[in-house]
Amino acid sequence: MPKTMGILGKKVGMTRIYSETGSAIPVTAIEAGPCVVLQKKSVAKDGYNAIQVGFAGKKEARLNKPEAGHVKAAGKGGFYHIKEFRVADLEQYEIGQEIRIDDMFKIGDLVDVSGVSKGRGFQGVMKRHGFGGGKKTHGSMFHRAPGSIGCSATPSKVVKGKKMPGRMGNDLVTKKNVIIVDVRPEDNVVLVKGCVPGAKQGLLRIFTK
Repeated sequence: MPKTMGILGKKVGMTRIYSETGSAIPVTAIEAGPCVVLQKKSVAKDGYNAIQVGFAGKKEARLNKPEAGHVKAAGKGGFYHIKEFRVADLEQYEIGQEIRIDDMFKIGDLVDVSGVSKGRGFQGVMKRHGFGGGKKTHGSMFHRAPGSIGCSATPSKVVKGKKMPGRMGNDLVTKKNVIIVDVRPEDNVVLVKGCVPGAKQGLLRIFTK
């Protein structure tokens, strides 16, 4: 089943709010929307139902001719980010329509948040996989190395999927069942409980359940 409707946003940062009992709740502030419907895709024409939305306005002077032509029908200028969301009913949406958080979320809702995790570059097995490492004693000669990675005679190769050094982070990560703590439509900001993937100002996709 395709994911239901969602909205684009950017990660502002983390802070805390206090409950009525005085306990601190860690939250992430996300500037979500407004998003503009740029294109509708149907089963008959494209093989699936979806809407294409734009987020984060871009000056017209920064648009090339193909970009300007693509967003012309919406009449809302250009956008830095353009993504698709699968929908069940296309009749609910029109080209140029704005999608806002107060139409989608309320306090207590569960959402899925997707973003690109922070890139850590090339890392060893201790940081990448949490290996314990060797003894720290003088003369050990084995501190942060991965150790044995295979057998000699049988199977005479490194088994596929072996935990080894390599590129860490910079992956698309989805955190599921995140709780909406507060919705502030006047600022286009939604507060979600806990952390979400990515760095500050990073693009996020918030999917309704």
